[in-house]
Amino acid sequence: MRKPKLSPRKQTVQARSAVTVEIIVEAATRILEERGLEGYTTNAVTDRAGVSIGSLYQYFPNKDAITIALIHRETADLLADIERASSEDDWRTALALMTDAGVAHQLRRPALARLLDIEEDRLPNHAREKSVVDVIHPALTSVLQKASLETENDLETLAFDVMAITRGMTDMAGIRRELDGVALRARTRQAVFGYLGLTPPRA
Repeated sequence: MRKPKLSPRKQTVQARSAVTVEIIVEAATRILEERGLEGYTTNAVTDRAGVSIGSLYQYFPNKDAITIALIHRETADLLADIERASSEDDWRTALALMTDAGVAHQLRRPALARLLDIEEDRLPNHAREKSVVDVIHPALTSVLQKASLETENDLETLAFDVMAITRGMTDMAGIRRELDGVALRARTRQAVFGYLGLTPPRA
């Protein structure tokens, strides 16, 4: 049995193609936010995007391919925020802002984030988690190295633990449909810094 294709059909080299793909992906975003997974169909996406079903299939072989493109877009935004935060000179500030980036990613478009979490669990491996780990883990390890922590655990393990704490708290916030970003940010900072035996900086 042949596996369904999940990557875009066309390489979006030309500017017009790139714009069309972005229109389709943003239309998918709006449909997911407004109608949920039940209303998320290729016909709904084409209607919102203002393109024909044939045009959509030129770029995406199926709905899952659109979803993966959307996950990749949202992931790229998160990773850009993480990299920017990790570049701070003060390691406490860097760690706090990296934690904040995870919270902001969850709450920027909470309905979308919650549904994409569900879709990530359903879809086959599409390298999203690998790309996140590949970027965030070394960045966190580098920040923690500047902290000169007194701990029995190695820095790489601590970095994975910090990622798990942040991911777990933001995922649960999504499940609970929490919208109070200030409170979630404060709790997540407290959890991360507390785990490391530190006091978080003031927000």
